[in-house]
Amino acid sequence: MAEDDTLKRLLEAESKAEEIIASADRQRAALIEQARQAAQAAQTQHAQHLAEIAASFMAQAEQRAEQTIGELKRRHVERSQAMKAAAELARAQALEAALALLIGTDKSPT
Repeated sequence: MAEDDTLKRLLEAESKAEEIIASADRQRAALIEQARQAAQAAQTQHAQHLAEIAASFMAQAEQRAEQTIGELKRRHVERSQAMKAAAELARAQALEAALALLIGTDKSPT
């Protein structure tokens, strides 16, 4: 009888140990799944954050490019106007000099 009780208790202990192991395995699997989902969510959030940073950077770069283009256009217009004014002045001076030569009243110092 004592052997039967001992054997019965050992079988019950073994059964209980198997239940504990199975429960631990389920908990471990659940923790692994939770960690996997958390890592996936973090990765998705990180990718979205990178996309936002890239979009912000591109917007700033486009804005700076537009400002630079505007400044270059403004400078081009100013230089073009200055060159036209200088050309007009040179033309007027050339006409005066040519007219003076034709008339014979050279005003240039000799």
